[in-house]
This record gives sequence, structure tokens and C-alpha cells, in this order.
Amino acid sequence: MDRDKLLNIRRELHQIPELGFQEFKTQSYLLEQIKLLPQDFLTVETWKTGILVKVKGTQSVKTIAYRTDIDGLPIKEETALPFSSKHDGQMHACGHDLHMTIALGVLENVTRNPPQNDIVLIFQPAEEGPGGALPMLESDVFQTFYPDIITALHIAPELPVGTVSTRSGLLFANTSELFIDFKGKGGHAAYPHLTNDMVVAASNFVSQLQQIVARKLDPIESAVVTVGKITSGTVQNVIAENARLEGTIRTANASIIAEIKKAIEEMAKGYEQSHHCEISIDYGSNYYQVYNTKKYVDKFKQIVNDTSATWKQANPAMTGEDFGYFLRDIPGFMFWLGVSSPFGLHHSKLNPNEDAIATGIEVVEATLRQL
Repeated sequence: MDRDKLLNIRRELHQIPELGFQEFKTQSYLLEQIKLLPQDFLTVETWKTGILVKVKGTQSVKTIAYRTDIDGLPIKEETALPFSSKHDGQMHACGHDLHMTIALGVLENVTRNPPQNDIVLIFQPAEEGPGGALPMLESDVFQTFYPDIITALHIAPELPVGTVSTRSGLLFANTSELFIDFKGKGGHAAYPHLTNDMVVAASNFVSQLQQIVARKLDPIESAVVTVGKITSGTVQNVIAENARLEGTIRTANASIIAEIKKAIEEMAKGYEQSHHCEISIDYGSNYYQVYNTKKYVDKFKQIVNDTSATWKQANPAMTGEDFGYFLRDIPGFMFWLGVSSPFGLHHSKLNPNEDAIATGIEVVEATLRQL
């Protein structure tokens, strides 16, 4: 696929970002592109708003998969690009438009020059939320495409174009969303003794949350609890009846996230009594750690060295990715792809360098052919 065609695909996808399990236009667009390819070696199935494509190998002894995510984010785009999002309040601010373009480029190459082993391209919905990997992995349709090895990439704005980076073992953390709702008794600011103030309850709760990591966990364990949003009250002279905390939990150890949740729930029970309120907790989307298989990372490094790309050793990060659920059950790895952007992931002005598409296609195709 030539550069102009690839850029056109990326830009058309960039204009139609859709949230998790609402990727109807995206799915339709991808299916149209897949239909343009030679069909002799292809098997195509849909799952919800996702797609699975199998390319039959010439002398297959195993199946190797590449997963791309397809959803966008609820972010208003501020890039001023001529191909900016047409969906107000939604944007491909995490590079999934590049991920999909790379997948389509690889797919065209392997359909026109069939590989030795079977290759599966997985177009997965809802990576950003509510989480599409686990239900897709457990679906009946996925079982008919089940691979022996799986890989994926994610763009890295801070890395230069032409660079790929990963590591054996932990790459991304275990993550959980955190939503805590407080319900007390509101009233006039002049009569606080007749109320149960949820601004006070929620504020104290935020401070005590930080003590879970500092005093409840083994200091050797890496973990962070963040509250990124607090909402409460209506006007300045009314004591708030309700409050809501929104945040995340991130750990390097899968078992530690359960310990943190238990500690939060114990705190909530105490606060219900001490602040005379009701507290409900919702953990939203939970993502399993991305833990790379050493055997295949070592092989990947050798493959990269035979391409035009440059290898860089990665450090583990507390970011989350639901690709971890695939790696929980299937050996493989995820890697970073440099895109040279001054704006980071989930930023409203993220604009990846499109030259990274060619590097991504070269590296992914070589990996799928040689693993």
C-alpha cells in the first residue's frame, strides 16, 4: 500500500472517532477496506463492533496475532488539522487511528504475499473503556481464531519516529477506575449542626486514601491511588448533601490491587459511621497488567535489528492497557512505536508524525512473519 493511500486511510479514520462499543462507522470503514483486498486466503468475522481477520498461511504450524484497538476518547480536538474529528467531543487522542492504519497496511501486504504461518488481525473495540479485550477474548468467535502468540503496539509521543521500545516482564500496570459517592444531609450554611456535610467527608476521605499506599502496603510494592476529580455542592451558602470522587488505582502486582480495594471499603464503612452518611463504591473498568513474554521479546529484538527501526529498552510504566488480558492467557508482548509528538497521549493537541506508519508496518509485518 503506497504512502498516499495509507495517509488517506489514517486521516479518514481520524475524522470518525467513536467511543467504546459505539464504533459503528469505524467498523464499517474497516470492513470496506478489507473487502478491497485479495480474499483467497482470508476469513473475516465480526464481534460486536470489532473484527477478526485470519490470513491462511502456506505451511502453517502456528497462529500469530496482532491486535489493534479501534475506539476514540471523549476529548474535544484542538489540533486545527484539516482532517480534525467530525464528531464533536470525541477524538483519536491515543493514536488508535495510526494503530488501525498500520494493521490495514500489514493486512494488505500479507494477503498479496501470504505468510508461512496463519496470521490473525484483531480489531478490538472499547480499549479506552469500558474494556473490550476480556469479553472479546472470552467470546465464542474468538475461540475459532485463537492464536499461539499475540502482539500489539502503542504509539509513544516522546520517542522519535523510527524507534521501537519494549521490555521483558512488566510493561504496563494493573489499573482500576475508582468512583466513590457520598450521600449525607444538606442544609443552610448557617446551621451546620443540622447537616452532615459531604464536602468535609469527601475531603477527609481523599487525604486518608493516600495513607493506604504509605502505611498499608509493603513499601517494596509499587502502587498509586489518584483522585483526579471531586464534585460536590450547588452554591456557596448551602452545605452539600452529596459528593463524588473519581480516580484510579494502579499497581505493579496483580494481587495488590485487591488489597487496596479492601482497604478503601474498610475506610468507607468507618466514614459512614463517623460522618453519618452513605458511601457507595464503583470500580468501573479494570485492566490487567501487560506482562511481556521474555522468549518473544528477545526474538522481537533480533527481528527489529534486521529492519530500518532502532531498538530502545523500555522502562515499566503505571499506564494501563486492556491488552494485558490477552497476554494473561496467550504468550506475546506489546511494544512502543515512536511518533515524535510534543503533545502526549490523551492530549487534545496530539498530532503523531505520520512517518511512523511506515515503520510500524515494516516492524509488525516482519514480526508476524518471523516469530
